[in-house]
Amino acid sequence: MGTNKRIAVLSGKGGTGKTLISVNLAAADGNGYYVDCDVEEPNGHLYFKPQICEEKAVLVLIPKVNYELCTGCKDCVNFCKFNALAFGKKVILFKEICHSCGGCALVCSDKAITETEKTVGIVNIGISENVKTVGGMMNTGEASGIPIIKKILEYIKDKSGYIFIDCPPGSACIVMESIKDADYCILVAEPTIFGAHNLAMVYELVRLFDKPCGVVLNKCTDGHNPSEEFCREKGIEILVKIPFDKELGELNSNGKIAVREDYKNKELFYSLLNKVKEAVE
Repeated sequence: MGTNKRIAVLSGKGGTGKTLISVNLAAADGNGYYVDCDVEEPNGHLYFKPQICEEKAVLVLIPKVNYELCTGCKDCVNFCKFNALAFGKKVILFKEICHSCGGCALVCSDKAITETEKTVGIVNIGISENVKTVGGMMNTGEASGIPIIKKILEYIKDKSGYIFIDCPPGSACIVMESIKDADYCILVAEPTIFGAHNLAMVYELVRLFDKPCGVVLNKCTDGHNPSEEFCREKGIEILVKIPFDKELGELNSNGKIAVREDYKNKELFYSLLNKVKEAVE
């Protein structure tokens, strides 16, 4: 079994620079894994442009009702706390909101419910230079990306090296699933009041999971920085302050990785990588 260190990169909203930090750290390390857990809108592949080596369908089990055996007792409907089952003239399944717990089949005394497979998305494994990439995509119309994230994280659990996890934005269940086994969390924030609010939200989440963390302040200017003030008040380590930089913005918007380009400030990503490695060792 390999030993690895999982570094989760998260933010309170999209657009703060979470993927910018994730892809540059993974590229700066050069021999580890970049893992894209934002399965609703993955974009790490736009930067790494990996050669896909393997692609797997993600399957879940959903109930299948045998109406010849069903007596209409409604035990399955009463059991389902997600309201994925209802009863009209017969049992009705809303498969988009089924959580695949299997409980309805267990409580059915008439053995009228079995389970069948349903594809909810894909997981793909690739490589870009020496960086291994793992990502996934949720099928359109699915309610939850958690089954796909579980498959992604299951794939890397025995891998060796540093693993950089690009989390979904926000602090919902899919983010919790992405960070639950992380060794360290990087919180990315913007220097605005709204940015400080979102930083506070994800900071409470990592505290709930008792994860060590540090903050990257992105798009910094010489003006007032409420996110920096929040860090000072809470005693959170500021790992790096990335200036508001047109050149970096253009590289990022064109899907280029700064540490692989002739970017004047790319050393700040190597410095950040060293700080993170020191924190998790």
